[in-house]
Amino acid sequence: MRAARLISLLLLLQAREVMTAAELARELEVSERTIYRDVLALSAAGVPVYADRGRTGGYRLLGGYRTRLTGMSRDEAEALFLAGLPGPAGDMGLADAVAAAELKLLAALPPSLRDAPTRAGQRFHLDVPGWYRETAPPPWLAELAGAVWQDRVITLHYRRGEREVTRRTLPYGLVLKSGIWYLIGRVGDDFRTYRVDRVSAVEPDEETFDREPGFDLAGYWRAQAEAFLRGMLRAEVTLRLSPAGLRRLRHLAEIPFGYAEAVAAASEPDGQGWVTTRLPVESVEVAYTQLLGLGPEVEVLDPPELRALMAEATARTAALYADGQRVGGDGQR
Repeated sequence: MRAARLISLLLLLQAREVMTAAELARELEVSERTIYRDVLALSAAGVPVYADRGRTGGYRLLGGYRTRLTGMSRDEAEALFLAGLPGPAGDMGLADAVAAAELKLLAALPPSLRDAPTRAGQRFHLDVPGWYRETAPPPWLAELAGAVWQDRVITLHYRRGEREVTRRTLPYGLVLKSGIWYLIGRVGDDFRTYRVDRVSAVEPDEETFDREPGFDLAGYWRAQAEAFLRGMLRAEVTLRLSPAGLRRLRHLAEIPFGYAEAVAAASEPDGQGWVTTRLPVESVEVAYTQLLGLGPEVEVLDPPELRALMAEATARTAALYADGQRVGGDGQR
């Protein structure tokens, strides 16, 4: 465990040149005291690591020291080839770069690990788009990816409903969610999210921009996604669910976000094993459509209008099967 951490510490210093003990501790999820001990251990092993004092100081490697790590395990080698994500990389115009990097990595591996890309490709395949979606990348994705890499200011032409808007944008990042690409851009002091398939044109400027050092793309996306979903779920219903109904609840469209809350709010099972809980939903009408999928495994307790809709649907369904005779194509039994 410590050996792996020492290697990680060394690689971090190689990649970032200088890091404080606090930064290293956060990256490696250990205490600063552990970092002090690890640095001493590296020094004792002959690694030229030293500390700069002062406000801008930290640990660094002396004279551009580099290490060649030849102890890569099979799991690590195969994981590297899985991390290439050739589909999304190709969409952004990076297929050639990824292929070249994989060839260089393959050449550097010992003979015993040269089959890593074949093993990984035979066992795992990433198919990002959802069913029934177009698989072609959005027309301006490659240009946006180039601007993101180069920190280049762009003029973005974007379709919003029936009109087109133009924004001078600082492109901070791209996110792929359920087969749809999104651009995270800064306009003035605000960060905004744009669907790339609604971009009608991109005009790169000669000007580049300086990123906010503390901007966290993954953290921003998580916060935006959660706020979007919470904003959709404006109503709440009270349900009584069988054990099967509670299990199946998480698979209904748009409900997985509120599923954890429903489980947390669930009562103790009654004598029949059923629980009572509250579920956040978009509206009564949407909840009606979703909860019909649970059939007899759910009873709506509140609100009354949703209970009435479910009761009517149940009665109509029961009438279709009342005498056990199938209705023919001409509507006659």
